[in-house]
Amino acid sequence: MKTEIEKVLTLVQEGKVDAEKASELIEVLKNRDSGSASSKPTAYTDKTLKIRVVSADNDNVSVNLPIKLIKVLLKAGHNIAGNIPQSEKYVKDIDIEVLIEAIDNELDGQIVDVKSADGDTVSVFIE
Repeated sequence: MKTEIEKVLTLVQEGKVDAEKASELIEVLKNRDSGSASSKPTAYTDKTLKIRVVSADNDNVSVNLPIKLIKVLLKAGHNIAGNIPQSEKYVKDIDIEVLIEAIDNELDGQIVDVKSADGDTVSVFIE
């Protein structure tokens, strides 16, 4: 654990991680090594959010994000996008707290299933 904490501190020194995020990472490392149970079952936090876009033109996208990172990414991404004039209008009505609540309540399975008339599909699910 000591070397992992040193790596986190190095990331702070390099400016790649802020102090708040470093604190969260160190806390996770301590909890993992001490064997203490997290507030949510490990099985759920080990799951992955999967986004699949299949285009009729064969422009396919596949994204896998560990649930452990989703809450941090949602908050950071929403804050960043909200401060960019070109994207502000698109994210101002997104209620990030609803998404975080869904994660906290261990949302599972398919979340989004879109099929266009062109044959394009978008699927978002947790498994």
